[in-house]
Amino acid sequence: MMTLSTAFRPLQPLAPASNRLHGRPVASRIAPFVLVAMLAACASQAEKDAATPVEKLYADAMEDAESGSYDRAIKQLDRIEGKAAGTLLAQQAQLELAYLYWKTADKVQALATLDRFIKLHTSSPALDYALYLRGLVNFAVDLGFMSSLAGQSVAERDQQAARESYQSFRQLVDQFPNSRYASDAAIRMDYTVNMLAESEVRVAAYYLRRGAYVAAVNRAKQAVTEFPQTDSIPQALAIMVVGYDKLGLPQLRDDTKRVLDTNFPGNSLAEAPKKNWWHLW
Repeated sequence: MMTLSTAFRPLQPLAPASNRLHGRPVASRIAPFVLVAMLAACASQAEKDAATPVEKLYADAMEDAESGSYDRAIKQLDRIEGKAAGTLLAQQAQLELAYLYWKTADKVQALATLDRFIKLHTSSPALDYALYLRGLVNFAVDLGFMSSLAGQSVAERDQQAARESYQSFRQLVDQFPNSRYASDAAIRMDYTVNMLAESEVRVAAYYLRRGAYVAAVNRAKQAVTEFPQTDSIPQALAIMVVGYDKLGLPQLRDDTKRVLDTNFPGNSLAEAPKKNWWHLW
């Protein structure tokens, strides 16, 4: 974890009614004292928080985070954000908070915290890091053990998060080309674009197998238009050739085949992605 001066990193149940003293329920006699004790404890904690310098709260939160006590660290950082509003330390705490939410797999809270930061701190010296972290939160590489056994590709999952990841990295690279995070963001963008292109081609291939030729051609064409420099383009063009042929459109078929043969010699009518055993269609 880093600092703004350098860079960011990232009640007991009520007693039974039969238990009475002098005609009054035991719970009704005890509850006021319990309530007073609770209020006193809350007031004591509030006074302690108010008296504790925000720098000390931040140091304690970082110590908790380093030791793996993420829940405690999150609570401390949440207090700092309220106490030091408008300061660089509050910005630091907000980003550390987002990082720990991501670390603890709370993607929703991580993204909400980062979205709030990006909206409120458009001139922050750490805006590049906020964009980078937002990209990382949405970035998907690891599929998990079961997906590996099934032979599932990242490209076969829902791609909304991948697109949002790409947009965050793209904004970072465009807005902060000299950022220390720009080069890694560019690498992740390249990976994400190839994954998105493969996803489009897989959908197009599915439509082709189902005989939905118009849909197949449209999805393949979308891959070619949006991701022209990716490895999936030969397959996309091949799907378009077959789709146009099935639709009885020889001119478009021949034109597309010419593009395929010219730009990808040896890949004529390249094989579309094969389906896996766990697909039911």
